[in-house]
This record gives sequence, C-alpha cells and structure tokens, in this order.
Amino acid sequence: MSAFRSTPPTSTSRATLPRAGRRLGGAAALALAAVALTACQDGKGLQDEGAATFSDSAVATPSATATPGAGSGSASGSATKTGSATKSGGAKATGGDAKGSSDPSAEGDRVTCNGSNTAVTVQAVSRPLNHMLITVKNTGKKNCDLTYYPVLRFDEMQWAPAARKDTQPQAVVTLAPGQSGYAGALLSAADGSGEGGVTGHRLTIAFQGRTPHSDGGASAVPSLPAAGVYYDSSLTVTYWQQSASDALGS
Repeated sequence: MSAFRSTPPTSTSRATLPRAGRRLGGAAALALAAVALTACQDGKGLQDEGAATFSDSAVATPSATATPGAGSGSASGSATKTGSATKSGGAKATGGDAKGSSDPSAEGDRVTCNGSNTAVTVQAVSRPLNHMLITVKNTGKKNCDLTYYPVLRFDEMQWAPAARKDTQPQAVVTLAPGQSGYAGALLSAADGSGEGGVTGHRLTIAFQGRTPHSDGGASAVPSLPAAGVYYDSSLTVTYWQQSASDALGS
C-alpha cells in the first residue's frame, strides 16, 4: 500500500509550518491511512454496492396491507388463501353452469319445438275414419315445447285449417330429448258434407311460438304416401297432445 504511505517532512518544512497546521495535517494523514488500511484488509478496496434493495418480506408486506379483508398470518400465507378461495369459487360457479346447461329440464334450457330440432312424420289411420296422425320427436339435447297446434298447408293451399278448441290441453306439451308429441287431423267429413275435395302431394307443417300465430321457427316437410292425401273443406287439426290416443280421440 505504498500509494498511501506518508513521506516525513524535512526539517526545513517542519520548522516553516505553524504548530496548528502541523496538527491538522497529521490528523488528516492518519484518517486517510485508516481508510486505506481498511480497504487493503478486505482485499476489495472501495466499491459501489449499487442502490439499496428490499427483502422479499419487505415487498410482501405492502401487498398484504393493500388487500382488504386479508386474514392474519404472513403476507404470503394470506395471498395463498385468497387465491385458493377465488379458485374454489370459480370452480363452483363453473360447475353450476355446467350442471344448468346439461339439465334439459332447466327453465333456461327449454326451447320451442320446430323443424330444426325434431323429426316429423305423418300417417293415415283406419280409426277414426279419415284421420291422420302427426308425430313429432324431439331430436335435440334440450327440452322443447309444442305450443298450441300445428299449422298445416297442403301444396299451395291458401287457407289454414282450424284447430278444434275442445282438444286444447291444460298445459303446454313439453318433450324431453327423444320423447314424442302428437296431433291429429280430420282430413274429410265422413258423411261427405265437405266441399272442394282434392289430393295433396306435399305437406308443410309450421310451428307456433310463445304467442298464438307467431313464428316458432323452421317448418317441417314430412313425407306423404306416393298416392297423396285426400282432404276437403272439413280439414281440422287438434292441439298438440302428450299421447297418440289423445290426438286421435280414441
């Protein structure tokens, strides 16, 4: 450490300096030598340690304080509990939604039956005479409601068959997935009193919405016998029924 070694003054300079100056000079030299000695002993010299940093606990403490309603204990422990509670709540909410969406009977999952979520077939029956049975099967994944009655249209028919009021059920017919509902159609009068008899080769069945005569969605076009279906001005339909026997009045 020769760079910090003090060279003794000559006798001439010692005699020239005042006594007070010599004392101050000596004190400064001793202080400088002490600093140099400390630096030499640790083997590193004077170094810039950089800006002061906070420990992990010092950073975690303000976070815990800033979270309202945090429980007692360490900041990291409180944060973990809060995160677990949030995750658990989210899982419960998700599970509830999943249950609701998978439950076809839930009110929010009920839809109107129409041609897009059902399979519709028609068939002539021998009893009662001149009747046709309409079957609607729910092919969707949600419950669907058959509201009011089917609206029939053969070919380019310009009128809509009336519904028999005495067949209106007390409640809307609701079909679970895979379940079927029914309606019956009187095609012609058995006594021949009907007028304008004609054979239809194409049948379109329209569905009603939540209010009478409103649009319930896609229509259905079921297949008819190759010979067609004969009907006249007596053509009427029943309201949707839960069973085929109710639809045919048998």
